[in-house]
Amino acid sequence: MVPGPGAARSLPRRRIMCSGVGCFWALLSAALLAACSAAFLSPAWLLPPGRAPAGFGLFWSCSEPPRGCRGSAGPGGFGDIPSGSWQTSAVLCAGGCALLALSALLAIVAILLPSGACEKQVCTLAGYMQTAAVFIMASGLLVYPLGFNSATVKRFCENSDIYYAGDCQIGWGYMLAIVGVMLSVFLPFFAKYAPKEHISPTPIPTIL
Repeated sequence: MVPGPGAARSLPRRRIMCSGVGCFWALLSAALLAACSAAFLSPAWLLPPGRAPAGFGLFWSCSEPPRGCRGSAGPGGFGDIPSGSWQTSAVLCAGGCALLALSALLAIVAILLPSGACEKQVCTLAGYMQTAAVFIMASGLLVYPLGFNSATVKRFCENSDIYYAGDCQIGWGYMLAIVGVMLSVFLPFFAKYAPKEHISPTPIPTIL
């Protein structure tokens, strides 16, 4: 049987590895996870005046030599974090960062799955996790300045109070965390269009 004229133009369909939005979503998820992790582990959230090597972070604090940097919890454990607000902020930010890590892993898994219901469910689940991570981390960032009126902070930052750093300055670690959370707001929107089913079915014109 002689094939029709249309059969000569048919090309074998290639298996699409991932959509453009899906690949960008996975890369952005991994990049924001790295940025938020670096920010949360940084000791440069609150910088006392005239103390270049010193600084307070969420989980670490640095002072002048020879003490150097150490965990904010100190030898006594989590209870030694100088403020209850900072303890709450540490729990919230750590939980949000953990959700962001799991969602980034799901984003990578999603681009490896074939197009179908399973891929769509993975993207939807990752999007919900990223939404929750944004709200949790944002809450942690809002709670952190409530600890500026603690006795430990007042010893380094004169006239400090709730949401007022006094003589201290807000460091790059806290600012990086804010930027990371703000950019993470877009992740759930990319997750919605990450499945391969959203790729345009319009065929690419062939040159005869």
